[in-house]
Amino acid sequence: MRYSISQVAKASGVSARMLRHYDAIGLLTPAFVAANGYRWYGRLELLRLQRILLLRRLGLGLAEIGAVLAEQVGEAAALREQLAQLKDERRRLDRVITTVEATIADLADARIDDPERFFAGLRTDGAAMRRTYRETFGEGAAEAFDTAEAAQDGLTTADYEHAAAQGAALFRRLADVMRSGAAPEDPAALDAVADHHASVSHFWQPTAEAYAALGGLYRTDPRQRDLAARADPELPAWLARAIEAYARERLVPPVGKA
Repeated sequence: MRYSISQVAKASGVSARMLRHYDAIGLLTPAFVAANGYRWYGRLELLRLQRILLLRRLGLGLAEIGAVLAEQVGEAAALREQLAQLKDERRRLDRVITTVEATIADLADARIDDPERFFAGLRTDGAAMRRTYRETFGEGAAEAFDTAEAAQDGLTTADYEHAAAQGAALFRRLADVMRSGAAPEDPAALDAVADHHASVSHFWQPTAEAYAALGGLYRTDPRQRDLAARADPELPAWLARAIEAYARERLVPPVGKA
């Protein structure tokens, strides 16, 4: 029996255009092509098309299917490779899902239900932090704190919620590095602290000594300690050491250079 390309397309659900493409790439050649250009398929071609469709459903690409059908590789080997790729994709999606879930949680935790009370508390906390900065780092740091506060004029409740979520995400990334087993002096830890330093440097360019002292606040200042401890109770002490290491390793100029 011979079947026209339209009959094969109707029976298989594969368009005539795709069947012609399969022919063009050597994946499925018709049994013969008539003088008028019509393609005709026989039983062997239909069996081959069945295998192609099965392998397509299993996720193999056309090049991989061609290799399988040419017996360059076995079907089992091709499917094992496809399985490995699917597992890699699943791990990638799991990481994406975890990140999205964490972001949702950060935004939920940062939600301000009573804006009036929040902004009153913000002013009180801000005054306390200014005193801490002045006592720890001097008047220059206190002025930088004032500059940062002035830049926040006009921010809405949603803006503060977003900033709080970003801060929580930063502490979570730092905690992930800590839990990975990285010591505070390890390059991975210093790379993570670079994001913290960048956020501080947006309004204030602390010296190495001042930045190390700022890290010490995660040990001694209840407000700073609580911010980090929300990500992990062990983070404040680890972060203080990591910031001190960052100041020592990446902020102090090499000997002989200013």
